[in-house]
Amino acid sequence: MKNVYSTNQAPAAIGPYSQAVEVGGLLFISGQIPLDPSSMEMVSDDVSKQTRQVMKNLGAILKEAGLDYKHLVKTTILLDSMDDFATVNDIYASFLDEPYPARAAFEVSKLPKGAKVEIEAIASKA
Repeated sequence: MKNVYSTNQAPAAIGPYSQAVEVGGLLFISGQIPLDPSSMEMVSDDVSKQTRQVMKNLGAILKEAGLDYKHLVKTTILLDSMDDFATVNDIYASFLDEPYPARAAFEVSKLPKGAKVEIEAIASKA
């Protein structure tokens, strides 16, 4: 069975996808960019502020599913520049406790709406 989660505390989907889908005890969270959920506008051009907003958006979706950051098992970070990796990594880590989720990070040529960072995640209900 598939459950779909949506909250107005995170940005609404800007395409044909769900904020999160649960299957078999795993929650798959779509990539989050630094949009303010109330205005649907970018929070800032600053990568630090963008990363904090992305993590808040992920947290809101986790909460809607009855979970929190400790349930994350895998994340993927997409950056428009690996030069921002250390900054993003520090802020990302500030939202998490050990044991940390598995993670991959990539530099990409472009992100939606000109974002500097996007993070997708998988969480476990177990």
